[in-house]
Order: sequence, then C-alpha cells, then structure tokens
Amino acid sequence: MTAPIRILLVDDQELVRAGFRVILSSRPGFEVVGEAGDGEEGLALARELRPDVICMDVQMPVLDGLEATRRIVADPAATGSVLVLTTFDDDDSLFRALDAGASGFLLKTASPEQLAEAVEVLAAGDALLAPAVTRRVIERFGEPRTPAAPPLPELTERESDVLRLVARGYSNAEIGARLLVGEATVKTHVSNVLLKLGVRDRVQAVVRAYESGFVTPAG
Repeated sequence: MTAPIRILLVDDQELVRAGFRVILSSRPGFEVVGEAGDGEEGLALARELRPDVICMDVQMPVLDGLEATRRIVADPAATGSVLVLTTFDDDDSLFRALDAGASGFLLKTASPEQLAEAVEVLAAGDALLAPAVTRRVIERFGEPRTPAAPPLPELTERESDVLRLVARGYSNAEIGARLLVGEATVKTHVSNVLLKLGVRDRVQAVVRAYESGFVTPAG
C-alpha cells in the first residue's frame, strides 16, 4: 500500500486552514499531519513532522512565509516541498517565493482540484510550473543579467533539448511526445539536468536557463 502524502498547513487564518484541511483530507492518499499559525511554528513542525508538502501562506506574524520557506529549504533537519499559497497575484510575491526556494506558487482563488493537483505534483518531487508562471519567469529573466550570469555546465544534446522545453513550461508527458521518448526517460533527463545545474527543481532550472542566456524569449 502506498504511503499517504503528508501535508503541513501554515497559515495565520484558522478558517483558511480549516478549508484547506477539509479539501485535502477528503482526498484519497492525502493526510494533513499538522497546522501552524505562523512561519516560526511552521519551521518547527517541518522539522518535527517531516511532511512531504508544506502549504505556506505569505503574510503571517512572527515570521512571514517567504522567510520561513527560505529557512526550511536551507535546513537539513526540515523536509517538505513548499507550495506558496497567496491572495496576491503579483510579480513581487511570485519571484520572492521562487527566490526563497518554493517549489510551487498557487493563488488561494484556485479550485480544490488545482490545489490537490499541486500537492500531488510537489509530492512527486516535481515543481508546479504553470504556463502563466513560466511567462512571468520569461519576462523577468528573459535577458541575461549584468554582469552576465555564469554559463550553464555542459549538457548533452538531449539534456539541452529537455531543458529548453522545460523552460517553455511543457510537462514531462508533453516533452516525451515532442522528443518521441517515454515519460520515464524524460524524468531521467530532467533529473540529470537538475543535478548538473545544482538546483532543486524545475522552477530553479528555468530561472538558471534564462539568467544564463541559454534560453531566450525568442527561442
């Protein structure tokens, strides 16, 4: 029997946490293992409960969600891919979340199905890189920074193809269809790319690809 996806909810509004708990607990294979009302408590529970996914609010007392995310990602004693949930649909929140190391970004106006899907994606070790988010990454990182970011490490031809398609927001299944290979093969290539780039997930890989000039909005 497959172990359930362990979820930690971090939000200072009890009613919001209750709503997320109802949505997620009703899904087969999901288990809400803990709740926290601020980022500091969330960090402590990430160490204690070792969840698979952490649903993290942005604006909270004591320690905000972005700083809590940064500390969780940097702490070897804490676990859990961070899904940032916010009411603020703006570039500042998005890129601060990405810079902090979040693996996904979702608005609180998302549907229950979108929330559940996001949790499943992050629990599988992937990142939630929706096309809308990809476009905004392109707009922010579409030109190499000055001074220029360091070039990417050497990739094989197939790894380069995969990274370009990842940077365009394609899923593993879509990449496989375009390259005429199986999804498992794509996952292997993506894992190799992440390892070579020294990044945690697809989101960070896309940022590196655009920062370095490996991928540009024009191609």
